[in-house]
Amino acid sequence: MNEILDLVALVLVLIGALLCVTAAIGLLRFHDVPTRLHAATKPQVLGLVLICIAIALAMRSWSVVAFLVPIVVIQFATAPLSAHMVGRQAYRNGTIDERSLYVDELAEARRTPPAAGG
Repeated sequence: MNEILDLVALVLVLIGALLCVTAAIGLLRFHDVPTRLHAATKPQVLGLVLICIAIALAMRSWSVVAFLVPIVVIQFATAPLSAHMVGRQAYRNGTIDERSLYVDELAEARRTPPAAGG
């Protein structure tokens, strides 16, 4: 049984590392902010979760699991928040191609002057 758990952990580490590398390549290759944000958050977070699961399986200790759970929770909390902040700032700077947006929910706020209360 130990050999099977070690093999599963190895496969999870390899898949997680592959996802993290894919995220890094996506950051370099994609041209606009929304696709870069997608590449930075989705595969990177999943890769980290898979690597943490692999570490928990390989170590077979509840203290390790207790250490890894906050890491995963913090990653789940900070990745979408930081992506939202970067995307919002890119929209405000005008670096997003507005033709690629299907729905522009912030268009009205952009037209309203900041002192107008809108």
